Amino acid sequence: MKVKRSIPVVVAVLLALGGVSFAKEPAKRAQAELVNAEGKKVGTAALSQDPDGVKISLQLFGLTPGTHALHIHQVGMCDPPDFKSAGGHFNPERKKHGMKNPQGAHAGDLPNVVVGLDGTAAVEVVARQVTLGPGKNSLFQPGGTSLVIHAKADDDMTDPAGNAGDRVACGVITR
Repeated sequence: MKVKRSIPVVVAVLLALGGVSFAKEPAKRAQAELVNAEGKKVGTAALSQDPDGVKISLQLFGLTPGTHALHIHQVGMCDPPDFKSAGGHFNPERKKHGMKNPQGAHAGDLPNVVVGLDGTAAVEVVARQVTLGPGKNSLFQPGGTSLVIHAKADDDMTDPAGNAGDRVACGVITR
């Protein structure tokens, strides 16, 4: 004798046994609002999980024209005027600095950003060594993480920060 089971009964049994979860997975998105040394907003960043890492879409304004280093830093604090509270570069693998360094790169090392003569930039980069999911390379560490823009370009080699100069903008990465 065959027993016919209805879908509601099967679902009820699976739920009772804990075999199915309908809890929504946390969104794999984040954002940051970047401020300058005076605490004035100078940009936004939208972060999203990408198959190759974390995509960071930046809209910047009010910055000095030219090439600037962009890094993910290891602490989710952005105390002006110098943003030293953001700590060093995010580096869970304990590598050397620089995307051209044979012993690097830090997980927080990112391509330079070029700001136009009008002080604006719209930039999209992928941080290949980080995630918005769990783990040691997650941007959601207990102390948080932040995005920092430096006064000068990163030379992509010199440890620990690529001779990038002062920190001129910072934004805490949040869910």
